[in-house]
Amino acid sequence: MADSTTQKSDRFAGLAHSEAHYFNSYNHHGIHEEMLKDDVRTRSYRDAIYQNRHLFKDKVVLDVGCGTSILSMFAVKAGAKHVIGVDMSTIIDKAKEIVEVNGMSDKITLLQGKMEDVKLPFPEVDIIISEWMGYFLLYESMLDTVLWARDRYLKKGGLIFPDKATIFMAGIEDGEYKDEKIGFWDNVWGFDYSPLKHTALTEPLVDTVEMKAVVTDPFPIITLDLYTVKVEDLAFSLPYELSVRRTDYVHALIAWFDIEFSACHKPVKFSTGPHTKYTHWKQTVFYLQDVLTVEAGEKVVGRLDCKPSEQNRRDLDIAVDYKLETSDMGRTAEGRGLYKMC
Repeated sequence: MADSTTQKSDRFAGLAHSEAHYFNSYNHHGIHEEMLKDDVRTRSYRDAIYQNRHLFKDKVVLDVGCGTSILSMFAVKAGAKHVIGVDMSTIIDKAKEIVEVNGMSDKITLLQGKMEDVKLPFPEVDIIISEWMGYFLLYESMLDTVLWARDRYLKKGGLIFPDKATIFMAGIEDGEYKDEKIGFWDNVWGFDYSPLKHTALTEPLVDTVEMKAVVTDPFPIITLDLYTVKVEDLAFSLPYELSVRRTDYVHALIAWFDIEFSACHKPVKFSTGPHTKYTHWKQTVFYLQDVLTVEAGEKVVGRLDCKPSEQNRRDLDIAVDYKLETSDMGRTAEGRGLYKMC
């Protein structure tokens, strides 16, 4: 057996490896191309900045996780005095070239490194902009870094773009896909692969859900105010209550998030839900062990637990308790699903 020192060093080596994997995933231009082509995402940031030039004029702006520096350049176009972009990945080398060919090198300083380690050329900033959202809003834990930057560099009365985020949940009918995804393991080329069935159920699916599949009203699980939220608030256990819209089946629960730039003169918002235009975040699908047979007017109630994984803080451990509230004893059902986003 390894001694405790060896175990600790192995664990920290694992953490360092996971961090390197996270940052390396943003080295390639392909992931940035997908984000830049996301019209809802990029247009919302552009509109929030361009429509509020009075807030950006002559201000010092910090772009956390700047990537290819599109948000930094929006800020310069809106009249910012100077923008500091920080990113750990090597895409920042291309960002410097992009900034230069667009004639903004004198207005934008790009720094490669972890936000917590770099030294900014200004003691404080007027505005923080960041596109920090991951799948299920919190996957990859980049919000932790934005909050660190807020506490370290944002001047009193400074602004954050965006500043509010809400996670929603709803129930969906998705029997055909569940059979395809989960039932597949019952017979694989004539063999019983059911041991992998449980594994498949524990992995949330990131996919686009059609609005017609939604069986319940949405429920807001949690709203984060970026001016006041703390890192410890990002681990939570909260109740939910889903009102059933129509008689149908519920095979899975889905989650999405809405984003708001509330500091704007004309507030800018966007949603990643099934009811609106496509975004690269899609929706997060949690398949249930049970199939719930529901009738209009009934409720599915429960609790959602979410916390960073102990093995890798950028991963999420999610637990969903669910119970169908019905007067029909033949249809009662309750259970608990354990999921890992990694």
